[in-house]
Amino acid sequence: MSNSLPEKQTEGVRLQKVLAAAGLGSRRACEELIAAGRVSVDGRVVRGQGMRVDPRTAVVSVDGARINVREDLVYLALNKPRGVLSTMSDPEGRPTVGDYVAERSQRLFHVGRLDAETEGLLLLTNDGDLAHRLTHPSFEVPKTYLAEVPGPIPRSLGRRLREGIELEDGLIKVDSFAVVDVAAGRAVVELVLHEGRNHLVRRLLEAVDHPVSRLVRTAIGPVKLGHQRQGTVRKLTQHEIGDLHGLASKPA
Repeated sequence: MSNSLPEKQTEGVRLQKVLAAAGLGSRRACEELIAAGRVSVDGRVVRGQGMRVDPRTAVVSVDGARINVREDLVYLALNKPRGVLSTMSDPEGRPTVGDYVAERSQRLFHVGRLDAETEGLLLLTNDGDLAHRLTHPSFEVPKTYLAEVPGPIPRSLGRRLREGIELEDGLIKVDSFAVVDVAAGRAVVELVLHEGRNHLVRRLLEAVDHPVSRLVRTAIGPVKLGHQRQGTVRKLTQHEIGDLHGLASKPA
């Protein structure tokens, strides 16, 4: 009789090894996470140390936040400079976001887009399901922008924008509006919207007589641009990936 374990018990990878490979700490630290009941697989809390999982199909969460355990999935944040097209390539040879990830072997695509003159945060991934959910209007993913416009800003402007402005393609309301800075006839304002129509922020502020001279997207849902330098790419943290999955899994 063979002394080997049944095949079904040896398939897959030990959960603590999967967690460690995903950057959750040493295997010992990951064993402690499991023992504390902080890890779930496919919605069920795991406390034993012998579980094996298939990283390609298992949904693994820590403290309720989904983590990326698939080595083939990539999640990146680009601080897009002005003048760069939100495409992966351009037949006319103009600069594109694809230029910033050209050395990567994965076939990446951008989540949503920014017009060429708008700077700031753009997500790149090969996770098509998550990308679709993040861009679908029904999930109402908030996006935050800083816009430089002529001043002064009337006190009533925030209320007008929250109540809604009628554009040629329908009514648009901002989720929030704030004046961040005012100096020498100019102002910097922050807007949060969950819609993604073309040139929406520019058209909205133009409609209220505050045309945009510079526009930067600073956040997409829980992912923030922060102090990331322009033209650089960084990997999203496990926390950011988990928050994006959580945002995109809410009922539409």
